[in-house]
Amino acid sequence: MKKLSLLILVLTISFAIFAQDGYKFTDDVRHGTTCVKDQYASGTCWSFSTLSFYESEMERVGVKNAPDLSEMFIVRQCYTDKAEKYVRLHGELNFGGGGAFVDIPYVHRKYGLVPEAAFTGLKYGTDAHVHGELDAVLKAYVDAVVKNKNKKLSTAWLAGFNGILDAYLGEYPETFTYDGKEYTPRTFADEVTKLNPDDYVSVTSFTHHPFYSTFAIEVPDNWLWAKSYNVPLNEFIEIFDYALDNGYTIGWGADVSEDYFSHRAGVAIVPDINIKEMNETERGKWEKMSKKERYNLDKPGKEKVVTQEMRQEHYDNYKTTDDHGLHIIGRAKDQKGTKYYIVKNSWNTDNPYGGYIYVSEEFIKYKTMNIMLHKDAIPKNLGKKMGVK
Repeated sequence: MKKLSLLILVLTISFAIFAQDGYKFTDDVRHGTTCVKDQYASGTCWSFSTLSFYESEMERVGVKNAPDLSEMFIVRQCYTDKAEKYVRLHGELNFGGGGAFVDIPYVHRKYGLVPEAAFTGLKYGTDAHVHGELDAVLKAYVDAVVKNKNKKLSTAWLAGFNGILDAYLGEYPETFTYDGKEYTPRTFADEVTKLNPDDYVSVTSFTHHPFYSTFAIEVPDNWLWAKSYNVPLNEFIEIFDYALDNGYTIGWGADVSEDYFSHRAGVAIVPDINIKEMNETERGKWEKMSKKERYNLDKPGKEKVVTQEMRQEHYDNYKTTDDHGLHIIGRAKDQKGTKYYIVKNSWNTDNPYGGYIYVSEEFIKYKTMNIMLHKDAIPKNLGKKMGVK
C-alpha cells in the first residue's frame, strides 16, 4: 500500500510538472470569424486578412450568413490600377503581388465586391493560389510597355495587360448570381455587405512624423500612398484593447520574419535574449538549441519590454517591414498572466490552434506596421485628438 501510495504521489508530481510545460492560453475575449483560408504560394495576405476582417465586420453589423468574399477580385482590380500608375510613373513604383489593407476599401469604393463563388481566380490549372508565373509575366509586361522603343504608348497596352489577368484569374465578373439574385460587383457590395468603405481607417505609431497627424507609411507596397493616423505607442495599444472590448476586430499589418514568430508553434513573442552579451560557451550552447528552445516557443519565458524607441529603430533599419497581413480577433492570457492577442492567419490550419496564433503584447508593440479598423473602434476622446471624422 505504501509503495502504491508513493507511486501515485510520484505520478501526480510528474503530471503536475509536465502540465506546467507548454503554453496554456485562456481567452479573455474572442469574436466570431469565418474559416481560416490558405493564400498558398501567392503574396496576397493583404487581401486575405482584410477580407477576413470585412467578413467579421459583416457579422458584427448583422449580416446573416455573411458571404465568403473573393480575394482574387481585389487582387485583379489592384493589379490593373497599379499597372496604370506604374506606367504613368515610368516604372518608378513598386510593382508586384503585394498590397496593403487600404487597397480593399479602395476597390470596394471604386468597383464593389464579389463573392468567392463568382470569382475564384483559379484559371491556370491548380486548386490553390500559385502566383509565381503570373507575377513574373505581369512585371515583364509592364516593364516592356515602359521601355518600348516607340516612345509613345499604344492604345492596346492596358487591354493586353487585362488579357493576361483574364487568362490567369478569370474575366471580370460583370454580373453574377448570388443567393438566387443577379448582382453586379457594385450592387452586391451595396446591398449585401452593408459596409461603408469610408468607415475604415489605418493607424500606426512612429516618431519620424508628429503624433496626431497623418502620413503615408513609407513602405513599397503602399502604392496608393494612403495615409495613416499616427499615435504614441501606449495609445496605440489602447486602441487594440478598446476595439476588442467593444465588439470589433482588427486588421493587423506586421513583420513576421523574426525567428520568434512561429506559425508552426502558434506563438509569437519577444524573448529577453541578447546574443551579443553571451560568452563563447553560452553562445555555443544556444546555437545547439532548437528554435523553440532558443526563444521559449515551447513554454512561457521572460520577454523584453518594448519601447517606442526600440520600435522606431527596427523600422528605420529595415528590420520591421510591411511583411504580412493578419486578422486580430481576440485577446488571451497564458498561465503566467502574460497578455496575448489572438490572430487569424492565412497559412492554412496546420498548427496547434487551427491556423490561429497567440501573439504577445510585446511582439505587437515591436513589430506592428499598422492596423485597420472601424473608426468607431477608436476611443472617442482619442479619436478627437487624432482628428478622426
